[in-house]
Amino acid sequence: MESPQKTKTGLNLPAGMNQTSLRLETFSSSFRGISSLSSPSKSTCSDRFIPCRSSSRLHAFDLQDKESTTTPVKEGGNEAYSRLLKSELFGSDFASSCLSPAGAQGSASSPMSPCTNMLRFKTDRSNSSPNSPFSPSILGNDNGLSSDSSPTPKPPRKVPKTPHKVLDAPSLQDDFYLNVVDWSSQNVLAVGLGTCVYLWTASNSKVTKLCDLGPNDSVCSLQWTREGSYISIGTSHGQVQVWDGTQCKRVRTMGGHQTRTGVLAWNSRILSSGSRDRNILQHDIRVQSDYVSKLVGHKSEVCGLKWSHDDRELASGGNDNQLLVWNNHSQQPILKLTEHTAAVKAITWSPHQSSLLASGGGTADRCIRFWNTTNGHQLNSIDTGSQVCNLAWSKNVNEIVSTHGYSQNQIMLWKYPSMSKVATLTGHSMRVLYLATSPDGQTIVTGAGDETLRFWNVFPSVKMQTPVKDTGLWSLGRTQIR
Repeated sequence: MESPQKTKTGLNLPAGMNQTSLRLETFSSSFRGISSLSSPSKSTCSDRFIPCRSSSRLHAFDLQDKESTTTPVKEGGNEAYSRLLKSELFGSDFASSCLSPAGAQGSASSPMSPCTNMLRFKTDRSNSSPNSPFSPSILGNDNGLSSDSSPTPKPPRKVPKTPHKVLDAPSLQDDFYLNVVDWSSQNVLAVGLGTCVYLWTASNSKVTKLCDLGPNDSVCSLQWTREGSYISIGTSHGQVQVWDGTQCKRVRTMGGHQTRTGVLAWNSRILSSGSRDRNILQHDIRVQSDYVSKLVGHKSEVCGLKWSHDDRELASGGNDNQLLVWNNHSQQPILKLTEHTAAVKAITWSPHQSSLLASGGGTADRCIRFWNTTNGHQLNSIDTGSQVCNLAWSKNVNEIVSTHGYSQNQIMLWKYPSMSKVATLTGHSMRVLYLATSPDGQTIVTGAGDETLRFWNVFPSVKMQTPVKDTGLWSLGRTQIR
């Protein structure tokens, strides 16, 4: 038999407790509105809250499935936000299945379970596609780092294929063993044309005649000092002259060679000269004698000569196919490198790595070779397919430019150490025998037997790392250097 308390109130009261002690009548009026929402047949209380889907505000977050996917997505609208929110909350599989036409059909048949990935603990990312711009495949792992270990390769740098200026250079000799073009640190280009030397100022295109050696002599080599104030001239009679480039005045004349002086090289205080007489003379203009030492090692004409950037080593190349390396303390070569099979005129030292030397061989060799002068090991050899006439290492980037003769007469730009080709430039109709670099390291000038000097923008600047644009100081037309 039910107790009277349960009959009146619907509650099971413990023994010794009556309805009066609970004082339920004081709250009955306040709960009258709530009790009216419940079923009249059941008045028991419950701790569960089951919301009604129709009264939920799912539309505020745009998480309800659309009845039709044919409505166009407006830029910046709720559809884009819904795609992003679903992908971040439920994974990319949810977004792809629920937003695709197939997913829309599935949701129509089963509205309460729009996709099978809803209750999965972890999303399988192996087959998922990055539908969200903030998906894990784009943002990377949880640590914020990209999942791709290798960086995206940079696009190749664009190098102009045509020269931005051409100078006519009449009487520019077509002789592989001469070196008659040099660019000073003060932005003045010196060119030997026959018996004369002309100076071309790059900032204003002004041409100045420095000297005329006379009808019985000719210019065989040129080299500016590193400060750019003085220039040395090697003649066909074997003399070495030093001129003041600003005042156009001869300072010194030094002898010692028996025949033409085809190559010159300055370090901070010593001028080295190479000749057809197979000797290399070391000149010091601070002393009265013509030369202070003689280096004997080549068996044929010396046509290549370069000091290292630290003034410790001198590299010389000759028509005897030898590449010799000397130091500033000995009169005997410390290295004899004989791998070239043709004359070695093209020589350049790396400004980025100590004791790294590059050399190029003539028509029978065609190779650019790299050497470690510390131990004499050959590091690499590249067959260029043409006679190597000149080499220059960029001071701005780790790249090398080479000029060539037979048979393609091209200019090639290489990336070191991979030696991948950056660009190949053509324009000269004869072998490109002369090469010089501007003081800012961005422009090169090339000369050939076709009696033209061509200016090319090949290297980026140090700060911007982008190719230099024409400043407008140089016209695009062809002018004459004398």
